[in-house]
Amino acid sequence: MGTYALHAAHFVLPSQMVEDGYLTVADGKFGSWSPERPEMDIVELGDAFVSPGIVDTHIHGFFGHATTDCDAEGINEASLELAKRGTTAWLPTTFTDSVENIAQQCASIHEAVTERPDNFMGARIPGIYLEGPFFTEKHKGAQNPKYLVPPSYAAFKRWQKSAEGMIVKSALAAEYDEAESYIEKLAAEGIVCAIGHSDATFAETMRAVRAGATCFVHTYNGMRGLHHREPGVVGAAMVSKDTYAELISDGHHVVPGACEALIRAKGWEHVVPITDCLACGGLPEGEYMSGGLPVVLKDSLCYLLNDDGTTGNIAGSILTLAEGVKNLVSWGIVSPEQALRMASEVAARSAHIEGTCGFILPGRRADFNVFGPDMALRATYLAGAKVEA
Repeated sequence: MGTYALHAAHFVLPSQMVEDGYLTVADGKFGSWSPERPEMDIVELGDAFVSPGIVDTHIHGFFGHATTDCDAEGINEASLELAKRGTTAWLPTTFTDSVENIAQQCASIHEAVTERPDNFMGARIPGIYLEGPFFTEKHKGAQNPKYLVPPSYAAFKRWQKSAEGMIVKSALAAEYDEAESYIEKLAAEGIVCAIGHSDATFAETMRAVRAGATCFVHTYNGMRGLHHREPGVVGAAMVSKDTYAELISDGHHVVPGACEALIRAKGWEHVVPITDCLACGGLPEGEYMSGGLPVVLKDSLCYLLNDDGTTGNIAGSILTLAEGVKNLVSWGIVSPEQALRMASEVAARSAHIEGTCGFILPGRRADFNVFGPDMALRATYLAGAKVEA
C-alpha cells in the first residue's frame, strides 16, 4: 500500500488523544488526521489504540544477540525480532567492559545501521547507550567488576569516534570525584547523562543533576535506596525536576506498588518504561552469557550464575516493551494513553532522540503500533508497512 488511511477508535497524537477518525499514511510517512473519511484505501482497526512506535531506551540485546558481541549482523537480527514484538526503535546498550572492547562494540553497532537495506523491517537504532563502565562496586549488579573505573572524558571521546557520533546516552555513578566534570562536558555536547549503579548520597546525586545529568538508570535497581534521613539516589530521582526515571515494569525488578510510588512522585510524563532485556530475551530457559558473566534464564527472569551452580542476584530481564506497557495499565497505575506516551514520546525525549521517533507527526516516518483495548499488541508498522510475525 503506497497511500492509505487508518481508521481506529483512538489515536495518540501530540498533545491529545483523538477519537474515531482517520490517519493518512503516504509513501511510508504520516499524513494528517481527520474525523472525516478520505477517498482512499482504508485499513480498518476497529476499537484499537494507534500509538507512535514504542522506543526501548535501555536494552542489551535480544534473541541470542548481544550488543557486546561485536556482530553487526546479530544486531540486525535482534532488531528484526524486536520489531515482531512491537519495539520500533531501540538504543543498543553496552555493559561495563574494557575501553577497547566498548570501542569495538560501538563500531559494530554503527556498522549494523550502515549495512541495513532501505526496506529493512527491523527496529530502528537512533543511538547508542553506554551503561558503564563508570560505576562503583557496592551497586555493580550484573556489571563486570573487573572493569569498573572512574568517569573519563577521554574514553568517551574514543567511544564516540568509534560510534561515528551515535552515542546519545552515558551512565555513571554520581559519587566519583570526576563525575561532575564528565557530566558537564557531555551535557554541553547534548549527550544524556544518567545516574545509576551508584551509592551516592542525595546531596551527591543532586550535585550531578545540577551539573547536567537528566536521567536515572533503572530506578530502584542498583542504587542507594530511599531512607527518611538519607533520601539517596532514589529520593533524588523522585524529586528532581525535569529529569527522567527509567523503570523496569516487569513486576519482578520493581513490584507494582513501587512502580506506582515512583510514577505518582515524579509524574508519568517523566517516567520511562524500559526492559533492560538481555540477549537471551525471546529464548527458552537455560544458561547463557551476559556482559561477560554467566546467567541463568528461568521463571521469566535472568539470574547471575554462581561458581557452585546456584543462582544469585537478578541479572536482567527478558521483558518486551509492549509487555511492560500492558503491565502498567493492567496494574491500574496509568491510563492506556499515558502508558503509550510514556513508551514513545517520553522515552524519545529522555534520550534526546525525539527528532526521529516517538511521535505521530505529518511528514515523519510512519512507525506505529496498534494495541487493543486490553493493551495487547495487535500489530506493528514500520514506514507504513506491517511487520509480519
